[in-house]
Amino acid sequence: MPNLGTWFGRIFLFLAGLLVCLFSPTSCSKEDVTTNHWLVELHHDVGPEAAMEVAKRTGFTYVAPMLGSPREFHFIHNAVPNIRMRRSVLHTRLLKSHPMVKRAVQQLGYVRAKRGFKPLKGVPISDIKLTAPDIEHFLLNHDLTAEDITEDGSSAQTPNDPLFAKEWYLKNTGQSGGILGLDLNVEAAWAMGYTGKEITTAIMDDGIDYLHEDLKHNYNAKASYDFSSNDPYPYPRYTDTWFNSHGTRCAGEVSAARDNKVCGVGVAYDSKVAGLRMLDQPFMTDLIEANAMGHMSNDIDIYSASWGPTDDGKTVDGPRNMTMRAIVHGVNEGRHGLGNIYVWASGDGGADDDCNCDGYAASMWTISINSATNDGQTAGYDESCSSTLASTFSNGKSTLRDAGVATTDLYNNCTTTHSGTSAAAPEAAGVFALALEAKKFATNQPIQMHIDTDACHGSDNEINYLEHVQAFVTLKSTYRGNVVIFITSPMNTTSMILSQRPNDDDHKNGFTRWPFMTTHTWAENPHGRWKLEITLVPGKNTNVDTGTFFEWTLIFHGTRNAPYKNQIADEMNHGKLFKVKRIHQEKA
Repeated sequence: MPNLGTWFGRIFLFLAGLLVCLFSPTSCSKEDVTTNHWLVELHHDVGPEAAMEVAKRTGFTYVAPMLGSPREFHFIHNAVPNIRMRRSVLHTRLLKSHPMVKRAVQQLGYVRAKRGFKPLKGVPISDIKLTAPDIEHFLLNHDLTAEDITEDGSSAQTPNDPLFAKEWYLKNTGQSGGILGLDLNVEAAWAMGYTGKEITTAIMDDGIDYLHEDLKHNYNAKASYDFSSNDPYPYPRYTDTWFNSHGTRCAGEVSAARDNKVCGVGVAYDSKVAGLRMLDQPFMTDLIEANAMGHMSNDIDIYSASWGPTDDGKTVDGPRNMTMRAIVHGVNEGRHGLGNIYVWASGDGGADDDCNCDGYAASMWTISINSATNDGQTAGYDESCSSTLASTFSNGKSTLRDAGVATTDLYNNCTTTHSGTSAAAPEAAGVFALALEAKKFATNQPIQMHIDTDACHGSDNEINYLEHVQAFVTLKSTYRGNVVIFITSPMNTTSMILSQRPNDDDHKNGFTRWPFMTTHTWAENPHGRWKLEITLVPGKNTNVDTGTFFEWTLIFHGTRNAPYKNQIADEMNHGKLFKVKRIHQEKA
């Protein structure tokens, strides 16, 4: 039996190795580090109650089902260190010995790093404290003038948020050495009324300061969760260095409120933001990643990730099995079948790295985003690779203080130094939120009707070969130019018989038995179901349009017999004669 000195030696070596892993995670390979998390698969679909009983009988703690599965579950064991150098074989055997357990796999730990270009020395972590004198100073001494602010504190054209003048990626006026007009062009979308309403973006990161004045009214508490502490409160863990400000900064880029005289403005300032805290731990596991990326996929529209494998130019790593399953499930089945969007920062390894070696950014199921500077150049920290789909903006010229990204910071603060592809990805998520809102409005509760017809079959007026189709429609709307009409034939040919006309502001007359006509179904057989779809799409007016449909009549023009039958036969015979003649000529 080992003596006391031997036990102390073993404990010392274990603690030494643990400290090395904590302070230098890259020095421990993912094969060397195990965690106190287990994936447990049962033999049958039994549900959470039975899984809880299995956990209790074996000394484990039940966490959650995996991706909603009735037989795969996440367990932890509180008596096992959350980081250890060897597998806990006895605990795995104990789980496998239970008659209901088919498989038990202890989870490996691996490194996932927040992305962000390191600021210059001497640049403060947070630039601005939200106090009344600071806000007044910015309103009076920066690009916002008295003409921009109305009596009630709101802005007629320009947001009254003090950092908006520094958000060059939203409106580039040439500030900080940038190029005039080189920005996300979001003001055009805002002018059309698209601000991200009813869209939720989940920030998968180190938490969100949901008490922040610029975030609290756009915070979606229902869709938020803390996967590090297993509770519904993903507030960042305090550190002296504010290391856990990353998620709060990304959230502000998407959903910081407008016209509240606080910090800046989010790209989609009326959208909701959810916090999924899962990055604040020495090592990641496949189960934590998967649970975060599959969390409430019918309530979350967009998942934004500004992290990945270490950007050291030598790491080749990506999502594990359960995580990949979560992403694929979200893309195919999330949002009630419309599909989730996964936005990924492409990486900050610069010319010495390649984002195709990052399995998240290079995945066909994610949208990889890299960075451009405020003068239109590729950022020096960008990893160039063929899997990147788009670029947004991040910190510009490093010699200029205000060339960074202005956004929210921890504890009701603001910053102008957010940077890297970490900052670029949330901007893209905000743009997608605007696009999803536009799509949602464009496709909301359209009126759909159908007529089943035999096209006067058996009568003298029978039509089997179409030429012209007329739909006589009667309707009124609050803005006639925003009415769009489609008609679909039984052979599934769709014709747009009325497109949007932005200058048609009629709200009285509408259409009265107006004959909309299509020739797109020429020569088709009209027998079967014809569908009419009427939609009100957003336009110049920012109000919500309404309309009233009264009636429609379908009239076919065509023939009973094939009109070109004899002509086709003659042409075919002519072709045969021509070929025969040519053959004889060649023989001669």
